[in-house]
Amino acid sequence: MKKQLLGMWALAILAVSCKQDKPAATKEIMQYTIEQFYKNEQIGGGAWSSDESKLLAHSNKSGIYNLIEINVADGSQRQVTNSTVESFFAVDYVPGTNQILYSADKGGNEIDHIYLLGEDGKATDLTPAEKEKANFYGWTLDKKAMFYSSNKRNEQFFDLYKMPVDGWKATMVYQNDEGMDVSGIAWDEKTLAIQKSVTTSENQLFLYDVATKKKTEISEPSAPGQYNASGFSKDGKSFFYTTDAGKEFSYLVQYDIATGARKTIFETNWDVMYSYISENEKYRVIAINEDGKNSLIILDNASGEKIAFPDLPDGDVLAVNISDTEQKMRLSVGTSKAPSNIYVYDFGTKELKKLTNTLNPEINGDDLVTAQVVRYKSFDGLEIPAIYYKPLTATPDQKVPALVWVHGGPGGQSRTGYFALLQYLTNHGYAVLAVNNRGSSGYGKSFFKMDDRNHGDKDLKDCVWGKKWLASQDYVDSTKIGIIGGSYGGYMTMAGMTFTPDEFKVGVNIFGVTNWLRTLKSIPPYWESFRKALYDEMGDPTTADSVRLYNISPLFHADKVKNPVMVLQGANDPRVLQVESDEIVAAVKKNNVPVEYVIFPDEGHGFVKKENEIKGYGAVLAFLDKHLKGEAKPRG
Repeated sequence: MKKQLLGMWALAILAVSCKQDKPAATKEIMQYTIEQFYKNEQIGGGAWSSDESKLLAHSNKSGIYNLIEINVADGSQRQVTNSTVESFFAVDYVPGTNQILYSADKGGNEIDHIYLLGEDGKATDLTPAEKEKANFYGWTLDKKAMFYSSNKRNEQFFDLYKMPVDGWKATMVYQNDEGMDVSGIAWDEKTLAIQKSVTTSENQLFLYDVATKKKTEISEPSAPGQYNASGFSKDGKSFFYTTDAGKEFSYLVQYDIATGARKTIFETNWDVMYSYISENEKYRVIAINEDGKNSLIILDNASGEKIAFPDLPDGDVLAVNISDTEQKMRLSVGTSKAPSNIYVYDFGTKELKKLTNTLNPEINGDDLVTAQVVRYKSFDGLEIPAIYYKPLTATPDQKVPALVWVHGGPGGQSRTGYFALLQYLTNHGYAVLAVNNRGSSGYGKSFFKMDDRNHGDKDLKDCVWGKKWLASQDYVDSTKIGIIGGSYGGYMTMAGMTFTPDEFKVGVNIFGVTNWLRTLKSIPPYWESFRKALYDEMGDPTTADSVRLYNISPLFHADKVKNPVMVLQGANDPRVLQVESDEIVAAVKKNNVPVEYVIFPDEGHGFVKKENEIKGYGAVLAFLDKHLKGEAKPRG
């Protein structure tokens, strides 16, 4: 599960001490409705048009994600598609044209297809097989064909295909019969980077000769770890990859293909998340996962000097896309108080231009909170990092209830970017501690592996000790602390309510695993290449591991639940099946404790339709107000 897994599998400016300063006085703030919070706009993507006058993106302004074009000159937007049923996500412009590629699934089933939207507005499914899951991989050097992966031949494995834009007829480049994942394509198309999962914290990386089918291992057996491709140089002489081999954090390496010589070209005391070179190799982009936020560096590739661009107050650069002419750069900039916005930077004029305003103008950002990074000691003295949302109204004389939020994964990470649900809850008077329990990514590989074969035990204790940290704050009502989480965090919620039934006064389980035996046997077929690694971490349900998996599954111990529970579930979820939630709800009801259940027939593993988010998360606040805060009131 870990980084790639089940979502689950799904910006602090300063790290502060665990002891919070006492506020001088109560701050008067406006409380906003769930509808107002979800009038915010979420924008993703940002691919350059051929003339670099427009950016292709997707926005949920219409209620679900549709394609939009953003005019770089003035920031005006044009909605390109008008879907009312399925969300469309931008991929790219077809080079040299105004045709568009986008991806979409059906009701959240994660069977993504790649579509071509012609200049006449007609959409064509380029990957139409019923069970085919396709992923765009980029363009050839001459821009006349695209690469993509597909599992249409074998549901379990992804082959690599090349599809020319002239006729859109695909040919197979690499047939995957060994459970490999293609992670890079050389510009001359003669070499691929392929990798194979060993465990959730270790993989093998190879260079594959397309003509001879020979594999050359890049990962070093004597130095196991994570190895991830970061591209080829255009002259074909160098291959780049990131690895944590021999160290706690990932660093960037240059590999000489002819000699096998390796050279570390960038390293810091946090993980290098990814790196790539701009179209004509003028710039190198390096992204760093720095204590729950992104740190992004642009280097002059020839000199190695850092490129300076303007500071963004209370903002972190989450991603960039340098145009093919290398004259402009699109930046996606996030804060904890507003959804990400898109900016454009001109390397020549040094001008930085903001193109979007995603925060609902009805909301005053001063009424929202800046997420803080805090740390606390767990039961065994291990320091646990967390992201903290403290209500602006909280004082020792006006104590607030609190929640422990648990991320998905289990190897995910709570970060300091904008999170509408947590801002909504904080705005309505709930302190929220988003714990990064042992097993979370971003804090070194030793920390990452600490929950292997130990789920529902020490990682749960980290959550309980997070609750104790909350209870020690003099403005938190220590008798009113609950737990909430999605996916693996939903599992942790139910584990908390089941295995530590006296700790949390309520639990909100958002599509969480409750029966590991079933979930691990029913993973989607296209996860086959990852199955062994998943079983290595969690346990194999077909072996003696089944005893431990039974013991940590809340469903089989639901008679211990004594406090109110709420469950939210998408009916089309391929990762955590609806039956998981159906059964835990039925089991807890037998205890005569309050249970609320919300099912969305048109969602999967994660909710993307605004009307569903409004319904589900508005109901969460009503549930908490009634069962935790103790003041039932109309949803707001």
